[in-house]
Amino acid sequence: MSTSSHAGGNGLPSGSGSASSIVAGAVSGYHVLKIVGYSRTKEVPNGKWIDSCPFQVGGRTWHLRYYPNGAESSSTDYISLYVTLDDIVGEAEAVKAQANFSLLDQDGNPLLPYCWGTGTKNFSEENTWGFNKYIKRDELEKSELLKDDSFAVKVDVTVMGEFHARKTPSVVVPPSDIHRHLGDLLSSKAGVDVEFRVGRETFSAHRLVLAARSPVFRAEFFGNMKEGTTTEPICIDDIEAEVFKALLDFMYTDALPDMDHQEESAMAQHLLVAADRYDMERLKLICEDKLCNHINTSSVATILALAEQHHCHELKAACLVFLSSPVNLDGAMESEGFQFLTKRCPGVIKDLLMSHVAPSLLGKRKSKA
Repeated sequence: MSTSSHAGGNGLPSGSGSASSIVAGAVSGYHVLKIVGYSRTKEVPNGKWIDSCPFQVGGRTWHLRYYPNGAESSSTDYISLYVTLDDIVGEAEAVKAQANFSLLDQDGNPLLPYCWGTGTKNFSEENTWGFNKYIKRDELEKSELLKDDSFAVKVDVTVMGEFHARKTPSVVVPPSDIHRHLGDLLSSKAGVDVEFRVGRETFSAHRLVLAARSPVFRAEFFGNMKEGTTTEPICIDDIEAEVFKALLDFMYTDALPDMDHQEESAMAQHLLVAADRYDMERLKLICEDKLCNHINTSSVATILALAEQHHCHELKAACLVFLSSPVNLDGAMESEGFQFLTKRCPGVIKDLLMSHVAPSLLGKRKSKA
């Protein structure tokens, strides 16, 4: 039987080609556990733990176990940390995963000396893995990791999947970059049709973009208000120029400017007020989330007043949890912001007493009786 082939100029058979990949599937996620009122958790005896709220990674439910006085008798001077698989797993089913624990500094960044990994473990055989001697308590208490009687730990969980073949696409579609194009449109000032005067600065923008991003601007520009037809700059008197610029940039790019830790706190507070004014719910939630990471004894009263005035329920709850520690409450009461809080937001003081302080005092009286 004869065969034949057609060779190209390089001597190799020509024809169509394709490619595929063998992919080791994996799904990753993380959970940050903040220990508020650390000194009180030391009352938990050795071998006993406190659970975090459950969290989802890879279609499975997990939680962190925090042992303030160690998990075993050999670790009474240590803090132990473990991650636990909550799901009931069938005998033939394997849940392989790895967990990486890290202590976070005040900026929310992991510190390398305290980044420990379990390696890949079969959680269907043993549902809890972690570290019996994660960090000595006195080491933590002498470090800058513990501030306002609080510290935070992060666990990154990666759940291993099955190996599978996948065809390699011939066309790679890049991620959306509409935010970059809109940002260029704003900076170039091409086609701008509205001006704002904020302090001594003037900002140009596009009515359609602002109306698409803010119901308030939509009503101003396309409703019956005078801003819809005016050709004069619109004066903004109650927002700083730097904050208004960040607000405009967010409307076009859906991103906030790069800031250091101190700048972020002040900017997030101002932007939260602006977001509430212009009914920009996503920006408001982003600011709430950032401010949750800036709660301390010096700032909690100011942030709590802000949360109350602008109906930020999750931010308010985070402040009240922080103040549930007597150490934190004592420190907060000495701040200037607390005086403002008591005068302008008396309802918050009532909430604080009802949800945290009063039950604690009642418990002490019952124990004395």
